[in-house]
Amino acid sequence: MKIRIFVTLKNGVLDPQGKAIHHSLEGLGFSGINDVRSGRLIEMDVDDNVSDNDIDAMCRKLLANMVIENYHIEKVSEGADT
Repeated sequence: MKIRIFVTLKNGVLDPQGKAIHHSLEGLGFSGINDVRSGRLIEMDVDDNVSDNDIDAMCRKLLANMVIENYHIEKVSEGADT
């Protein structure tokens, strides 16, 4: 089973990388961008016997810093773009 884990900073946490991207886009002449928040995507291929609770525990213990980050788990259907 393929899963995607999206990790983002919690609201209110400063995002210097997002600010840098925002500034760079404006420098390239793009306008109308109000805010940019940066995050990361983790893709995993796991056995079908790996439970949702196990995946959640992976996120809480290693993949996301629960003090400053949120995460969202998405199961990818077969044939979806990777």
